[in-house]
Amino acid sequence: MILTGTFSFFIAIIILIAILWLLGKSLKLLMKFLLNSLVGFIMLLFFNFFGNLFGIYLPVNIITSFVTGVFGILGIAVLLILKYLLHMI
Repeated sequence: MILTGTFSFFIAIIILIAILWLLGKSLKLLMKFLLNSLVGFIMLLFFNFFGNLFGIYLPVNIITSFVTGVFGILGIAVLLILKYLLHMI
């Protein structure tokens, strides 16, 4: 009788560890995306500050910040192509 309760306890601990490990992984991924979006937001602000001298700007919102944060300078180039060549943004 004591052996079955101990076995159930160890199974519950293993399941709890697995759940915490998965939450930790997803939390790290979420924090990485948030940090990248923040970096993208800052890059867009700098780009708009200096681009305003030449009449070039990009809207600053969550999508453009995310694209810039994930893809960096290439993301800004893609957003510029979408805005000025395809008139999508």
